[in-house]
Amino acid sequence: MDAPRYPFELVETFRLKGGRLVLIRPIHPQDETLVQSFVRELSPRSRRFRFHSALRELDPRMLHAATHVDHRRHLALIAEWFDGDRETEIGAARYFVRKDEQTAEFAVAIADAWQRQGLARHLLERLIAIASQRGLKRLEGDVLEDNHVMVSLAIALGFEVRENSSEPGLLVVGRDLVQAQPARPIARQRIAAPAHYI
Repeated sequence: MDAPRYPFELVETFRLKGGRLVLIRPIHPQDETLVQSFVRELSPRSRRFRFHSALRELDPRMLHAATHVDHRRHLALIAEWFDGDRETEIGAARYFVRKDEQTAEFAVAIADAWQRQGLARHLLERLIAIASQRGLKRLEGDVLEDNHVMVSLAIALGFEVRENSSEPGLLVVGRDLVQAQPARPIARQRIAAPAHYI
């Protein structure tokens, strides 16, 4: 089976509130080490908010699933910061299309040192735009009720919030998608991406 086409058109740069420019791109199978480091370096609180558990790292099966995606039913974007030759993942956002082919479940995580700089909002806005352009009808996500920042962000972006009747302490945020705007094309990059992504 041929490897999924890498969606270069989704690569872009984004300037954080503090002025730093970061690269945002679809995930690649070669990102396993990058992704595992990102998860390990999250604080226990941030890992609980993302995975709803106390896991400290991804097991091999989870790591493979997180990095080997088809970019269609499973889309994953990562945000990177380059410090010289060092490449660091600082954020991630992804969605999975459900069997109904109309609804996708999303998740967003930001490295602790990079939170509150507009990155989570931008990544979620990108998921909304891409899902809409691809014809999906609805985006939903599970959020712990004490994750007040994520709940507030979801509400600000038009998501409705309801309790998860089967799991106490868990909320479901969801919004219908408008079929209109295409995903923004690739931006002129001012950050050099590794050669194997070009």
